[in-house]
Amino acid sequence: MLTPHEVATLMLIEDAAPNLADLDRTAIEALVEQQLVHLEKLGNRLHITTRGSDILHALAKLH
Repeated sequence: MLTPHEVATLMLIEDAAPNLADLDRTAIEALVEQQLVHLEKLGNRLHITTRGSDILHALAKLH
């Protein structure tokens, strides 16, 4: 189960692919652990996984 903060972080990553320094590290770690985002080591960038994208689409349908 995702916290509201984790959902918001996931949405920010999908929309803007922001710099890691601008995001809550705890939320990022939780999203990586749940395989919703992938942290690119070399570029230090975050990418939404298919699973993360599926969750965002499901949430959009509920709203």
